[in-house]
Amino acid sequence: MSEPAFAFGDAEFYLADCFEWLAERRRNSVQGVVTDPPYGLVEYTEKELAKRRNGRGGIWRIPPSFDGHQRSPVPRFTVLTEADMSRLYVFFRRWAKLLFPVVVPGAHITVASNPLLAPVVATALKRAGFERRGQIVRLVQTMRGGDRPKNAHDEFADVTVMPKSQHEPWVLVRKPLEGRVQDNLRAWKTGGLRRPSSEQPFGDVIRSSPTRREEREHAPHPSLKPQAFLRQLVRAILPLGEGVVLDPFAGSGSTLAAAEAVGYASIGVDNDPSNAAMAETAIAALAALEVGARTRVYSSR
Repeated sequence: MSEPAFAFGDAEFYLADCFEWLAERRRNSVQGVVTDPPYGLVEYTEKELAKRRNGRGGIWRIPPSFDGHQRSPVPRFTVLTEADMSRLYVFFRRWAKLLFPVVVPGAHITVASNPLLAPVVATALKRAGFERRGQIVRLVQTMRGGDRPKNAHDEFADVTVMPKSQHEPWVLVRKPLEGRVQDNLRAWKTGGLRRPSSEQPFGDVIRSSPTRREEREHAPHPSLKPQAFLRQLVRAILPLGEGVVLDPFAGSGSTLAAAEAVGYASIGVDNDPSNAAMAETAIAALAALEVGARTRVYSSR
């Protein structure tokens, strides 16, 4: 196993291909996974990136400016073909099969997705051996959907082609238990999700806002999730607050920053040197941010 590119607090960041890294990682060494993987098998090809640069769209939706600010393009996955979907399925099933022996029995894995692709991801993980455990809904307004017919806005002013997306689904699966939940908790410290308090169960809907400008300044990654949301999700993934949280598509290290903020050990893996360079400063900066009273209540420190 290669050495981490850097470490901060209880976080380690590896500059590596996560498929290769998982293949080398020892069995039963991770207690939970929180990750936002790249859905880049199509939209990051040179052909589609050229369309985005030219403002012509393709798979990229080029949203209009708002309040004087130019909004970033977002992928519109409605244009994916069946062959594209099949490649995504193969990608996630291969990843899940490598992940399966690395996580302990009862470990939960949650994967960021979107309403169109969540079924593909969930099916791939289930067929790799994981159990479906529903999904976590990040309740947030996004820029997806809600548009009138292209080039016919005036003619069909009262028509929306697709519903305006107001949530982000995170697929939730679990590696099968050894025995009952209580047996697995005693043996592996996993099997459930950590409650916010003894009186309140962890729920499957988390109200969220778009990522704040302050966080984007520390970590200018295109899919950065807000710490206020991530800290709640990361805290829940280790039911007894013990173990290691893995993000195999770590990007700018925001999951690791959330783990630092709630007092967990974490590992991030990413194959992009620019992401690793960003994460080396972003993890400390994001972990130090105050993000509201609700998140501070969740902290185990």
